[in-house]
Amino acid sequence: MMNNSNLSKDRFLKMVDKASPNSHIFTNCLKAFVVGGLICVFGQLLSVWYLSLTGDKDMAGTLTSVSIILIAALITGIGKFDNLAKFAGAGAVVPISGFANSVAAPAVEFKKEGFIFGVGAKMFVIAGPVLVYGLAASVLTGIIYYFAKL
Repeated sequence: MMNNSNLSKDRFLKMVDKASPNSHIFTNCLKAFVVGGLICVFGQLLSVWYLSLTGDKDMAGTLTSVSIILIAALITGIGKFDNLAKFAGAGAVVPISGFANSVAAPAVEFKKEGFIFGVGAKMFVIAGPVLVYGLAASVLTGIIYYFAKL
């Protein structure tokens, strides 16, 4: 085993560069753009379809969001969302589908521990902080907006 005191900073950085894979930034951005765009196009198609069924724009938006969340959770449950996320990166995880995955993935992973201590306790491990800070930011924004309008 190598002694840490014998490892210089330059030598360490050379080892890191050698071990790190080369990033293909353009290709990764293109994949993220295309997959994220396709998810959004699919969402728009759902929205138009729901609007034609209900005639209510708000209801169509709600049904679209719920549908995409449900589909992403199902894809997570059958173990295919990880493949999509590895391929598309942020294109798969930034839209609402990524939020659904962040809730469903820990639930699937810990289901063997039972519904209370597994699924129930672990479901919001990743999404919990997003919800807490998102709600806190929205409340703070609402308060600022209220007092700015006075």
